[in-house]
Amino acid sequence: MRLAFLVNDVDTEVDEYTTTRLARAAARGGHETWYVGVGDLERGSSDGLFSAMARAARWKSDDTLASFMEGIKARDAERIVMDDLDALVLRNESIDDLQDRPWASPMGVVFGQMLADRGVTVVNDPNALHRATSKLYLEEFPEKVRPRSLVTRDPEAIERFVDEVGHCVVKPLYGAKGRNVFMIEGPGETNLAQMTEAVLQDGYAIIQEFIDGAKDGDARIFLLEGRILECDGRPAAFRRVPTGNDPRANISTGGRSVPLEVGEAELGIVEAVGDKLVADGMFLVGIDVIGSQVVEINAESPGGFQSIERLYDIDIAETVIEALERRVSPGS
Repeated sequence: MRLAFLVNDVDTEVDEYTTTRLARAAARGGHETWYVGVGDLERGSSDGLFSAMARAARWKSDDTLASFMEGIKARDAERIVMDDLDALVLRNESIDDLQDRPWASPMGVVFGQMLADRGVTVVNDPNALHRATSKLYLEEFPEKVRPRSLVTRDPEAIERFVDEVGHCVVKPLYGAKGRNVFMIEGPGETNLAQMTEAVLQDGYAIIQEFIDGAKDGDARIFLLEGRILECDGRPAAFRRVPTGNDPRANISTGGRSVPLEVGEAELGIVEAVGDKLVADGMFLVGIDVIGSQVVEINAESPGGFQSIERLYDIDIAETVIEALERRVSPGS
């Protein structure tokens, strides 16, 4: 299999990323593996082909994740024809580019759509990913598995929602890594105006009712082709626990990961959302769960494989690459 990982910028990739683990699994499995930045693509003026200045990802038997990534960055970029790829894995985060490189933010989906039309297997499906990137995507799933919510840019509407619902969480509709996520205790919240102003700086706000148990963190569960991702019988899932007085459990904000035993509540959620994820072409996603409800669907470059590897000593990236092989060659 000849595949490429599309990232924001190759030089800013980090060895601990989930993307690095996926690329390691592909290269270690003997696949021709490349890294391509969003700004490294080009459509030919004469032949109409898509090409890219790509860095080869080659695995050596004595490599660590760090040396593997160092090797990728140290290699000279080579021009490859993207039309000749078997698979393109979209691992860029459009939110990260939205402020400083707005031109780059939509390009992963745009190039992905065009390459998919040319016969390249692209995951996650770029035709649905532009919609799934927004937290509004969650509203397309059954009401029983999601909290009551409001999407708006009207501060007064947010205040009315708080008055009606009480304890809430407000955050940007397009956001990641816990940026501008605020807890609202209920009506009369002293800092509601400041919280609302901060969130609305990033565009639309989504305000969700607070789910019982949220103070204890949330569960990150990885779904592969609509079912819980497993390796050696171990589900790829863990609990993210906030630290100190910060209610956010994101690992990037200091939250820590602990083991999670998947129970009936989690299995019921997967049953409720799995078929739609498959229909939308969501090959690999991470869902964030509190109790019996999903609070977020992470379809764009979902991360956290490092926590699975540390907690359970398993490499789930190999399972993902094997599934991608089957998708590329469905008759094999």
